[in-house]
Amino acid sequence: MSENTLGEIIKLRKEKIHTIQEMGINPFPYSFNRSHSVELALANFDALRDETSITMAGRLLNIRVMGKASFAHFVDGSGKIQMYISKNDVGEETYNLFKLLDLGDIIGVTGVLMETRVGEKTIKAKSLELLSKNVRPLPNTKEKEGHHFDGFEDKEQRYRKRYLDLIVNPEVKATFVKRASIYKAIRHYFDEKGYLEVETPILQPIYGGASARPFTTHHNALDIPLYLRIADELYLKRLIVGGFEKVFEFSRNFRNEGMDRTHNPEFTAIEWYEAYVDYFYMMDFVEELFHTLATHLNQQVFTYNGHEIDLSKPFHRATMQELVSKYTGLDLSVATENEMMKYLNEHHVKFESEANYGQLLDTLFDEFVEPHLIEPTFVTEYPKAISPLAKIKRDSDGTFVERFELFIAGNEFANAFSELNDPIDQRNRLEAQAKLRAAGDEEAQVVDEDFLQAIEFGMPPTGGVGMGLDRLIMLLTENQSIRDVLLFPQMRPENIQ
Repeated sequence: MSENTLGEIIKLRKEKIHTIQEMGINPFPYSFNRSHSVELALANFDALRDETSITMAGRLLNIRVMGKASFAHFVDGSGKIQMYISKNDVGEETYNLFKLLDLGDIIGVTGVLMETRVGEKTIKAKSLELLSKNVRPLPNTKEKEGHHFDGFEDKEQRYRKRYLDLIVNPEVKATFVKRASIYKAIRHYFDEKGYLEVETPILQPIYGGASARPFTTHHNALDIPLYLRIADELYLKRLIVGGFEKVFEFSRNFRNEGMDRTHNPEFTAIEWYEAYVDYFYMMDFVEELFHTLATHLNQQVFTYNGHEIDLSKPFHRATMQELVSKYTGLDLSVATENEMMKYLNEHHVKFESEANYGQLLDTLFDEFVEPHLIEPTFVTEYPKAISPLAKIKRDSDGTFVERFELFIAGNEFANAFSELNDPIDQRNRLEAQAKLRAAGDEEAQVVDEDFLQAIEFGMPPTGGVGMGLDRLIMLLTENQSIRDVLLFPQMRPENIQ
């Protein structure tokens, strides 16, 4: 639609508002009392039809004016229904008002339910009220046999103007209704396990709990820099120290990093910590959670990232070393750092010249293993060098820690540790991270003195997990982009090329 055409439509609709006001009608009234939603009316159609007067409201999606009688469809938050309106039933003034209506107007209707000759359930209007006059036209959309087409198809505009996307693409609304249902099911799962839901600071004087770059702001009253949290791990562990033995949080996190199909700088995670358990316990816990959510949705097989993912099967488990050896041919039980570097160079994979064994192993894993992890797989035993918050693998030489990540269809879904509760070891590891940061690693973790003091008072053995909820929602709603499961994803401003 050209700007000239759009301007003409807006001008015409403003003129209609003036005409309606001259009729003594307020085109933007304050309230309207409904007796039924569309869903409730249709569910009880047989009991309500022909005799009982009901009142509904919704947005007009199409209008078919046919002389002294007309049809229209309107939609509310629960569904869509047809309306039949005639001059004889509502009177000349109300029918003239109806003829001034446009697609996108919000109306209230009182009438009786009936069925048309072709069998469509319909409300026959006895009275009609205008509740909000549309000024700016909706995107052009048509429907045939219940399917919308020629509608609001531009993905970027749909993300920018989500309110329009929700109006003209009902399946989008269904995604977010399912998202809310999944959140409720997760909360119920944790409630049943005896967990306490808590809230921790979003603005933090020291950021930590993950390896990521933060967003920075300034508190004027205190005259100090503050950071939007990148994770809530260190605060939740403080609560374990304080005596809460099972805690979880739906956490809005912020990471000043790139954006792609599975990353948004503002995202939702869930983290949970339980005293007196380890990462083996948490593997079983996570697997049970996924099975529970699949059962809640009454679906076991999900299409995600081009793959059929069956959540009814047991999840695979393998160590990082085993998987890298399998997919590279390197024998990681004996391979040296030089051999790992040679392999990366031969395959033209970039890595830091000062990379240590753990970083090299992680690079090999990212490049050559992750894409092959299609069925749900727990990858265990990560290098200590890249896992500063996890306990050393028991009965080992200290190279690896008790950590797992869950991978599905080539993407990471969860990260978990047998949490490090030795304050001396923890201080040494965070100070080593600080040295990496000083050498230029912007994602290395910082030393949080208050957290270190907290665990010096004693933290029990603890298992902890962090899981990205947006990616989980992508899987369970079968969406392929994180933007499709965020109501308002981050977008580049339109005036910037």
